[in-house]
Amino acid sequence: MPPPRTRGTALRHRLAELRGPDVPAKALDARALAALAANPGCARRAILDGAGVNKAALAGALGSPSAFGQSQFALTRGNAFEAKVKADGGAELLRLVHDKLDRSAEPPVAARVPDLTATGPRGRTARTELELREAAARPGTWTLLDHPMLALDVAGSPAFLEPDAVVVHPDGGWTVVEIKSFPLLDGSADPAKVGAAARQAAVYVLALEELAARLGAEREGDAGAEGAEGASVSAPRVRHRILLVCPRDFSNLPAASAVDIRKQRAVTARQLARLTRIEDIADALPEGTCFSPELPAEALTASVESVPAAYAPECLSACELAFHCRSRSREAGAVTSLGRPVRAELGGLTTVEDVLAAARGEAGDPDDPAVAALRRAAALRAEALEAACR
Repeated sequence: MPPPRTRGTALRHRLAELRGPDVPAKALDARALAALAANPGCARRAILDGAGVNKAALAGALGSPSAFGQSQFALTRGNAFEAKVKADGGAELLRLVHDKLDRSAEPPVAARVPDLTATGPRGRTARTELELREAAARPGTWTLLDHPMLALDVAGSPAFLEPDAVVVHPDGGWTVVEIKSFPLLDGSADPAKVGAAARQAAVYVLALEELAARLGAEREGDAGAEGAEGASVSAPRVRHRILLVCPRDFSNLPAASAVDIRKQRAVTARQLARLTRIEDIADALPEGTCFSPELPAEALTASVESVPAAYAPECLSACELAFHCRSRSREAGAVTSLGRPVRAELGGLTTVEDVLAAARGEAGDPDDPAVAALRRAAALRAEALEAACR
């Protein structure tokens, strides 16, 4: 007799059905999780990412191929800059960490840079955890983990994440380092790009916090078993200020800035908690819904449209389905295609036709501030046009 199906097993089976028969799941990465946090109201992205659907292949099958992603030139330039930052055992990177985040500590003269080579993502995750344990056993020493592998539980299964670097401070604290190829001009960078990097780093911080909590619980258990009364068994501290390293101005010289990611971490944590309840979204889908790119275009479109989306222009830089969702949003005349700020100002007016009708005085509640503002704007426009025609 087969073992009874648990709730988690049933969810994984349901997600596999949505993905399509014999279609391998696309693993979630930090960029995907950060994009989820940037648009938490999009049920379409939540279910597609939770089911491991390859959204690039899906967009192509829908007739709206994705142009999302970095160019080969940008990838090459970014890799070259990262190699420069980490040269000589990460001496420059550690100097930046010390200067921006931990000046009270001893300068990182001789830091540990352990080899994290292992087979497969699970092997690399285990190796990273082992080296973090080793670093915890060596207080007073700087440790640089170059491209460690972390695991974060998402919808009941592990997502394997690879930050650029994690630094262990002499006091045992852990700091995430993000290395990007966009420039810091006069000490500041493009706020949109910094925000995206902060959301991505927040995912790594959450994964480190899970690991730190597990190590803290193990220490507490070891202390209890040894009868060490009064011994410190606290979990390692994951710092909520990450180091963002970018080229200075238009050179290839590294510059750094400390970024507080507490807000992004809180938003990402809430969205991941919502993602672990994607069974609620899956249960509301029509019977037979499937997102396999092998389906006929009509059936595939119907399946995708059965899940509500929350399109915004920002999706163009974060989601492979953005062109498809933008086209549908425009066809429906939805005000979301005008941007989130405009959508927020319009309150209950959800389509362009509703907005125009309210402005003409044909619909809408006159006491609604949005309707009143639209009618006032329409009156001012009419006055301006009348004056121009005299």
